[in-house]
This record gives sequence, C-alpha cells and structure tokens, in this order.
Amino acid sequence: MRAVVQRVSSASVRVDGEVVGQIERGLLVLLGVEPEDGAADVAYIADKTANLRIFEDDAGKMNLSVVDIGGAVLAVSQFTLLGDCRKGRRPGFTGAAPPELANALYEEYVAAVRNLGLPVETGIFRADMKVSLINDGPVTLLLDSGKKF
Repeated sequence: MRAVVQRVSSASVRVDGEVVGQIERGLLVLLGVEPEDGAADVAYIADKTANLRIFEDDAGKMNLSVVDIGGAVLAVSQFTLLGDCRKGRRPGFTGAAPPELANALYEEYVAAVRNLGLPVETGIFRADMKVSLINDGPVTLLLDSGKKF
C-alpha cells in the first residue's frame, strides 16, 4: 500500500462540480492499493498517517501529529500511485489491486483512521475527481507499507 501524504491548510475533492469531501488544517492522503495488500498494510499506513509528526510546535519544529493539532484527513483513492513508468511512455498499472480489493482496503483505511480519533472526509472511489489543496510548507511525504522507500 502506498500513500502520498500532504500537510495542508485546506483541501477538497469535487465530483461533477460538487464538493464531496473537504477539510481545513490536516492531511490530504492519496492512497494506492497493491494486489498483495491486507489488514497489516492498512494498519501500518493508518498508524503512520495519524502519528507522523509533521506539524510545527510552538518552537517551530515538526513535533506534532495531525491528532495532536486536532486536524482532519481527506483520503482519496488513487490507483495511479502504482503506475510503473520505467519502460516506455505510457505507465503500466498491473501493480495496482483490482477495483473490488482496492475499494475494500481503502474503506478499511478510512475506518482505521477514524478509529484513531480523526475526522476523515473522502472522495468517491473510481469517480473522476478534482482535488484542490493548499499544501502547507510545502510538506509532502511518501509512505509504503512494504517499506520499498
């Protein structure tokens, strides 16, 4: 499971011109699911999301998590995070989980983050989404449950 985590001042996702998910201060998480992912991957990425210390404390150091600041998470499923661009000019997506598995694990991720005490907004799985954000910092981090990077 892969995630792109962005510290944001605000973020939203629209489908057909309508806002379907929106947060103020917190994290925008783009989530990609691999075919071999399971419950352990969900737990790892959810815990990392909630507890990454990437918000500044009073001394200006990144010592606080999204939980600590009372922030929120906007989670958006994004299979293209598993795109393989090493060969040719068109990415290959054979590394992405089939839609049924991807949606199930995406929903498990959302539930796991909520269970950690965070408000979570979402996009709509498989919809054509327009994501807007104000990246705070900018701070953008990559997570991989297989610890490939």
